[in-house]
Amino acid sequence: MRQMLKHSFEAVSLLSTTHGMLDVTIIPALDQPDWIVPSSLILSVDEYSEYTPFYEWQQQKMAVFHMLPSDQMPDKMVVLEGNTSAHRIALQTSGELHQRQVRISDMKDVELPEHFIKPNSNINTVHERVQEEVVLSYLFQTVMIDNTLYLVPDFDKIAHQLMDV
Repeated sequence: MRQMLKHSFEAVSLLSTTHGMLDVTIIPALDQPDWIVPSSLILSVDEYSEYTPFYEWQQQKMAVFHMLPSDQMPDKMVVLEGNTSAHRIALQTSGELHQRQVRISDMKDVELPEHFIKPNSNINTVHERVQEEVVLSYLFQTVMIDNTLYLVPDFDKIAHQLMDV
């Protein structure tokens, strides 16, 4: 019998289902599909209109992952839970977040369309750090729900890589 490997991102245990439904939040992104995350991972959504590499939330300084280019005006900071408080990250975005319940069976795994992949992008840098402009460097999975693409990001990778920067 093969041993089951435990997922490395401990916060996955925060996922909860009720009658086969999952509470998710859709976070707007630019030049890529909007992100879909378990609502239970969101600690705070704050109004914040300054582009910044770090964000202080409840006296904790955390790295910021930008979901839009620096020439676009952000208006929100989304604080996400991590494996530990040191691995919490903030997402900087613009636009309205939407909460909904989805049936797990309605989330279909799909390939990321080519036009979201930047040509000639080398994501294997020396430190293998997350490149915010290269979707494949933080993509966990692309899913389709009701004919709409969403990106499931690899928060574990993002948090660890941002901490190294």
